[in-house]
Amino acid sequence: MQAIVITAHGGPEVLAVTELPDPVPAAGEILVRVRAFGLNHAETYMRDGSFGEVAQVPGIECAGTVQLDPSGRLAAGTAVVAILGGMGRTRNGSYAELVTVPVGNVVPVRTSLSWTDLVALPEVYATAWAGWHQNLGLEPGQAVLVRGATSALGQAALNVAAERGATVIATTRNPDRAALLRDIGAADVLIDDGQLAGQVHDLGVSVDAVFDLVGNSVLRDSLRIVRPGGRVCQLGFLGGLEPVAGFNPIVDLPTGVQFSFYGSAFVLGTEQFPLADIPLQQMITKAEAGRYKAKPVRVFGFDQIVEAHRAMEEGLAAGKMVVAVN
Repeated sequence: MQAIVITAHGGPEVLAVTELPDPVPAAGEILVRVRAFGLNHAETYMRDGSFGEVAQVPGIECAGTVQLDPSGRLAAGTAVVAILGGMGRTRNGSYAELVTVPVGNVVPVRTSLSWTDLVALPEVYATAWAGWHQNLGLEPGQAVLVRGATSALGQAALNVAAERGATVIATTRNPDRAALLRDIGAADVLIDDGQLAGQVHDLGVSVDAVFDLVGNSVLRDSLRIVRPGGRVCQLGFLGGLEPVAGFNPIVDLPTGVQFSFYGSAFVLGTEQFPLADIPLQQMITKAEAGRYKAKPVRVFGFDQIVEAHRAMEEGLAAGKMVVAVN
């Protein structure tokens, strides 16, 4: 099979298309014929060495068909999406024509969407739904804030919360993206200068929850945005992986504010966080109906992977980018 491999830790140019032996599924695994895969910031960290030693083939999600299920549960040709399960980290990932995935990380689906439209959903919308419902307790009528809203996951988070009936404040560093965020459902758009708490308080809005994708570099500020008893969940590191220097809960964590982290790349699909708890088929149906604006902003070919990673690192996409395999 053809696969994209990390030849060394470094920039996008270290990715190369090569021939690898077809993988063989072990017990408890499914062999998936990849039709399209999504691009995620986690894969840049795998490629550049930030995540340490990882698998030769990156990629944490795909859409395609069952090639072989040794258990016989899923027939060959069944349409599926596959998410995480160690792909790209502890096992070869989805940047390939074929991939083996643990059975708990493969979900059969019914859809009229194209492969490239379908693969824009799984990882970001599953993570958005889990963050809102499992960590932040999202309810209709709440006022919430999505920090880093122009990223693919940020747009999914905005979309999920607005469709649920929350009033959503979205943030971006680029004023030109404000119209995009309002179109997805943002009631207000703030320009993030690293000091959002004052801007939010000037709006006169009592924020119930913050969905924070910028991460460590703005954590102290995010904790000051929510009301007493509010919640902050960190789900990304768009601002970099450097730890929060000198963090002291006595000084930095406001009394009554609940802070949590959701690391989808490490837990989604595990026994403690099963994919069965996430309504992926409902999400697909909402995308088909236009209630979720989940279409990719750009589709690359398999041999354009270096260009795709450059675009991802430079923040040129303003949304989900995907790769068509065949």
